[in-house]
Amino acid sequence: MKKSSIIILLIAIVIFAACLRFYNLGSNPPSLTWDEAAWGYNAYSLGIDGKDEFGKFLPITYLESFGDFKPPLYAYLDIFPVKLFGLNEFATRFPSAFFGVLTVLLTFFLVKEIFPNFERKKVIPIALISSLLLAISPWHILLSRAAFEANVASFLIVLGVFLFLYSIKRRSWLFVFSIVSFVLSMYTFNTARIVVPLLVLGLTIGMGKEIIGGFVKKFIVSAVVGFIIFLPLLLFLLTPQASLRYQEVNIFTDPSIVQRSNQEIENDNQAFWSKVIHNRRVNYGIEYLKHYFDNLKPDYLFIKGDGNPKFSIQDVGQMYIWEIPFFLSGLFIIFRKRGKYFWIIPYWLIVGIIPAGVARETPHALRTETILPTIQIITAIGLFFLISNMKKEWGKINIQKIAIVAIILIAIFNFLYFYHNYFAHYSNTYSGEWQYGYKQAVNYTNSVSGDYDKIAFTTDLGRPYIYFLFYNKYDPALFAKNANIYRESLGFVHVNSFSKYIFSNDLQSIKRNDNKILYVDVPDKVSADAKILKEFKLLNGKPALTVYE
Repeated sequence: MKKSSIIILLIAIVIFAACLRFYNLGSNPPSLTWDEAAWGYNAYSLGIDGKDEFGKFLPITYLESFGDFKPPLYAYLDIFPVKLFGLNEFATRFPSAFFGVLTVLLTFFLVKEIFPNFERKKVIPIALISSLLLAISPWHILLSRAAFEANVASFLIVLGVFLFLYSIKRRSWLFVFSIVSFVLSMYTFNTARIVVPLLVLGLTIGMGKEIIGGFVKKFIVSAVVGFIIFLPLLLFLLTPQASLRYQEVNIFTDPSIVQRSNQEIENDNQAFWSKVIHNRRVNYGIEYLKHYFDNLKPDYLFIKGDGNPKFSIQDVGQMYIWEIPFFLSGLFIIFRKRGKYFWIIPYWLIVGIIPAGVARETPHALRTETILPTIQIITAIGLFFLISNMKKEWGKINIQKIAIVAIILIAIFNFLYFYHNYFAHYSNTYSGEWQYGYKQAVNYTNSVSGDYDKIAFTTDLGRPYIYFLFYNKYDPALFAKNANIYRESLGFVHVNSFSKYIFSNDLQSIKRNDNKILYVDVPDKVSADAKILKEFKLLNGKPALTVYE
């Protein structure tokens, strides 16, 4: 294949990936989740005076946000898009979509570094197919089209692995940027804080000979630079705040496992052997393995996808069903070939799922996105070698060409099915999952705000205050000054009020005094004698919010 042809094909794949990630980005998904709104508003606030929404100057290790202590890098990356496009949905999601496209491009070069033993006529097609599969991946498309910091972290991990291999082979000082990229991923997404150290450790051990052979100085300097950058995060990870989110979602704080262990031992009359078999540590280990392998279930990977509609359209898997035979054959080929760096792909895949096994909710597409693009590379290898080794002719019939055409047609049909469902039906079906109605309610209350002393908004659907800040482009300094904020002992942050806005899950308890109050509540809580002024419905017609006096 000519170099010009390769460049044209790669550019075409990247442009296609960009179209799939940027087309209608501001309106599909149909609205911002409160986490997305928080990213956008914090970027807006940081872009004004370097302070986050609560007035902290240049936060390095976390954004307090709702008390979930978000890794801050996404907000910093979003400052320029917000400045350029304004504080809106498109700008908020821009970094995720942009770095998603770059990951598609980088996958091509990553494959070339991982499989140097392949002949050029093999590695180039595999690299192009890998990039194409990632470009059309339902998993990657959905996570690129919302402000998911995991998507940026995935790019930084892929970049880190690519630069790691590239630099060591060429004895290049670019290795410093590999380590910096890995560390920055840990400032972007919590899962990376587990995956990256394991991945770097494996790469270091696996390429020990190359490192010792004349690369020690560059390796040590890079490690020191990486440690200096990582140090603030390390100090934060040692604080109680860092473990709050982990304690909320991990299986090891689930008391039902301990209760089950105790009950099983009691059923066996406190027998010694029972205390060994039903030991809580054994049960926790079994529970972890169960949750780990949940992320490899065929139903999840190829049929329905993640149960959360934000990560899957629900009737297409995280991968396409036609990829099954090629993914399985790719795994077989990787272990059978045993090339110099082949081990990186299965190791990366195994390590990438480790953090997700700890979570109570499994399988989980967001927490396992760090395995991308390993599954696309595996599938590309299986596809290429199966087609290449296929008997070309049977009599006068060219079996290989027929197989290629059949695979292309099936793949196109599968992709178009996903594409149509996502762009034609997804928003209408799942607008409620994206907190649809907040923007419309905020805009309406703004239009009548002058007629009321107070505006009371329900918290039953989430965290409404961030939408008032976002869509009103509210002055961050003014918010930090006059907001009534309650911080729980566990760290969660609740904004009870600011300016004329009041937020509560019990609007009926708000005393009127002499104030004229406008209420926005869920329909079930609106009293029969209320004067209804406006109703906001989800895109499927179900009522979401009611405005009344």
